[in-house]
Amino acid sequence: MDSSLNLKGEYMTDQINDNNKNTLLILNLDKLNTTDLGVERIKRNLCLDVDDVVNWCRQRIQESNSSVVRKGKNWYIRIADCEITVNASSYTIITAHKLKNR
Repeated sequence: MDSSLNLKGEYMTDQINDNNKNTLLILNLDKLNTTDLGVERIKRNLCLDVDDVVNWCRQRIQESNSSVVRKGKNWYIRIADCEITVNASSYTIITAHKLKNR
């Protein structure tokens, strides 16, 4: 990440507000990936019958009504009735699961 100056002329390399953190995921969706075990886990948890799980997740994340929140080292994306968990540094989809009705 490039350094930028704040109004006081100080460098701000680690100061990222929540909106920018969320935008960071969106800007790096081309890096989204998962493991073979991750593919199987996501398909099983969401009862998916798709060939490209990563692309399916990418499309869900880009939907206008998705909610992206970063907590610690992961992003949690809620869309419709599911939640997708993505590692923030490697952009690896860790898991996805259906949300329980509240």
